[in-house]
Amino acid sequence: MAKATKKQALGRGLSALLKDPENDINTASDKNADKVVGNIIELDLDHIEVNPFQPRSNFNDEHIKELATSIRELGVIQPITVRKLGFNEFQLVSGERRYRASKLLGLDTIPAYIRIANDQESLEMALVENIQRQDLDPIEIALSYQRLIDEINLTQEKLSERVGKKRSTIANYLRLLKLDPIIQTGMRDGFLSMGHGRALVNIDKKQDQISLYEKIIFDNLSVRDTESAVKAYHADDLPTEEITKPVQKEASVFVRKGIKELTDALSVKVDIKSADNTRGKITIPFKSQEEFDRIKKLITGA
Repeated sequence: MAKATKKQALGRGLSALLKDPENDINTASDKNADKVVGNIIELDLDHIEVNPFQPRSNFNDEHIKELATSIRELGVIQPITVRKLGFNEFQLVSGERRYRASKLLGLDTIPAYIRIANDQESLEMALVENIQRQDLDPIEIALSYQRLIDEINLTQEKLSERVGKKRSTIANYLRLLKLDPIIQTGMRDGFLSMGHGRALVNIDKKQDQISLYEKIIFDNLSVRDTESAVKAYHADDLPTEEITKPVQKEASVFVRKGIKELTDALSVKVDIKSADNTRGKITIPFKSQEEFDRIKKLITGA
């Protein structure tokens, strides 16, 4: 505990150094740069701007409120990372959820690691760091990969080395961007898995993609059912309305109603498997510990 207090006090001391115009630091070779770059420093939230390169575009308000509650109780456990723009001006590289939650609480400062980077380096740091997160949806990851290729001029092979992923894995994510925007939105909202998306991308006609997508949602088709439907589509050149008939599993009224009610109540796409319409299994997905805790709280009321 004493060690943490000492580090925080040091961070406040260094923040005063940054506010001194005579000690303005712009490069790693500047005086006192070694005291600032890579250290945890308490920065004024009002002097930090959001990152225009942020790969995440969806921020769940409820999750931000839950994080704010945690920060109120425990403080910011993991510092954000910023880059220096000018005198006492900074830009987020990573940690926008912590930044938003701290702003929501009305905090004045936040602990931060300071980096000195140009726009291209900042973009690369933001994208690579965020790709490693576990709670990005498949489309966010695919868009991040595409931006690294387009804006950093990386080949898929170089990108594979940079993010530590197989080239085939990267290619599978990038192919998702060929899906109709309606289907991409469905994936981002959790109504469709990456497995479903990988199957649907093998259908070239966007309208046929959407037709099968609607069938997947309405009839709760599994990934295997979807793959079978896509194979039938290519083998027989049938309309998607026809190819989905052999794999449809008509759920009872109470199951269909229950899926919608549970999905609305928990804000996640609940899956219900029913073998004989009298018994079955409910699957509730979650993408992070925070989301798990939120769902648990809704179910148990504790």
